[in-house]
Amino acid sequence: MIYNGQLINSIIFDLGGVILNIDYQLPVKAFKKLGIDDFSSQFSQQAQTRLLDDYETGKISSEDFLEVIRGMVKPGTGDLEIIDAWNSILLDLPERRLFTLEKAAENHRTFLLSNTNDLHIEEFNSYLLDEHNIPSLEPFFESLYLSYELGLRKPDPRIFEYVLQDSDLDPETTLFIDDSIQHIESASQLGIITHHLQNEDISDFLEELL
Repeated sequence: MIYNGQLINSIIFDLGGVILNIDYQLPVKAFKKLGIDDFSSQFSQQAQTRLLDDYETGKISSEDFLEVIRGMVKPGTGDLEIIDAWNSILLDLPERRLFTLEKAAENHRTFLLSNTNDLHIEEFNSYLLDEHNIPSLEPFFESLYLSYELGLRKPDPRIFEYVLQDSDLDPETTLFIDDSIQHIESASQLGIITHHLQNEDISDFLEELL
């Protein structure tokens, strides 16, 4: 594949906002109903509080995360209500994008790099099984790099350095696709070729390139 005049041998995909449709406002609304009026200031596409950062880098467990949230919501709120509110950010994955991932992997090394957490991955994999009859996205990629497993999250340059070294990737022939500009900027500083996905479908973007 040639992108902007550059040969691409490997593609690193973000998950939420690239492969999986998400809505950052849904958990804000859901947690407001549970009594957290300022959740929008603690969770956004651009930044997260220490609690969420610790959770997405595996420094605290799902139980630890839920315990803190229990102290923030209305008395009597159950864990399932909290989990449902937390997972409300996750929407759908159109089948067309799975075909795109399959096509991309035919002639490229492909990888997934996601800032995520245990509860989101569990819910997402359940969705994949119910809607697409697959247990996870593992068959579509050479490796899955998940922040809560690595102890690092984007835009920390160390997570990009880890992926490059772990999979022996050349940044000059590696394309990274993400919907968050701060992640794009960090990867670019390491010489990785980038595409900031905005207001377009990943399938449409790759259709003429693959």
